Amino acid sequence: MTTAQSTDSALDHVLRYSAFTTDPSGGNPAGVFLDAGALDDAEMVAIAAHVGYSETAFITAGDEAARRYGLRYFSPRAEVAFCGHATIATAVALAERIGPGELVFDTMAGEIRVATTLGGGEGGGGDAGTAPQATLTSAPTHSRPADEAVTEQALKALRWTRDDLDPALPPHIAFAGNDHLVLAAATRERLADLDYDFDALEELMRVQGWTTVHLVWRESADRFDFHARDPFPPGGVVEDPATGAAAAAFGGYLRALGLVTEPVRVRIRQGEDMGRPSDLVVDIRPDDERVRVTGRAVRIPEA
Repeated sequence: MTTAQSTDSALDHVLRYSAFTTDPSGGNPAGVFLDAGALDDAEMVAIAAHVGYSETAFITAGDEAARRYGLRYFSPRAEVAFCGHATIATAVALAERIGPGELVFDTMAGEIRVATTLGGGEGGGGDAGTAPQATLTSAPTHSRPADEAVTEQALKALRWTRDDLDPALPPHIAFAGNDHLVLAAATRERLADLDYDFDALEELMRVQGWTTVHLVWRESADRFDFHARDPFPPGGVVEDPATGAAAAAFGGYLRALGLVTEPVRVRIRQGEDMGRPSDLVVDIRPDDERVRVTGRAVRIPEA
């Protein structure tokens, strides 16, 4: 069997979910391959490219009794260390197969624990109980100020200026399994008007090792409600509609800035400007480097 034939056959086993939503037309689509132990790297890249979503997740090993699994993530171009929305989608797919409860994923970013329910609870989007929910606990987070010269390069690629930034939320490189540049817009209008130089930002991100640029806008200084957008040119995607890994890193960013003095719940609305509204819930504690990201996920009907 040729590689192409093998890929075509394997595509029949890919489940399609949308994460951080209760509506399949919203959220962030992810491919989920629950039994990928026989696939090699080239086949997984090829499958991810055929699926065409920003990421497809592959379970490459598993112990169902222990509810522990090896999990890898591929964009249409390459493997990534960690992907939040594909983790949520995979956890929900497994919960529907083997029942709700805690799961453990072994990823390139380390051990990721995910609690799952099949209804009820606190999640993003829609009415409680209308879709399965998962809460991932991130790798330990950290965040550091972004180099000024590199920030200028990013702003140029975005066609933003320093005046477009919120001075209360300085540029940082935030980590929760992979690196994200965090830039806070001063206005909702600036965030909504996203028209960037794809090639220039892709090259900068490749050199710097960033997975996404996490663009945020804070609704009010006295609330932890944000809107976000995530350019993702390294994955061959102009924009990600819901980015759990960036949300986790952003939680670490807020903690590093000293804004989390007691347990805080952050709500992030993403994907609205691209027609795929998504809701992410981020729980942060001042005494814990790990961040919890919650969302719902639903199957995407087959065409």
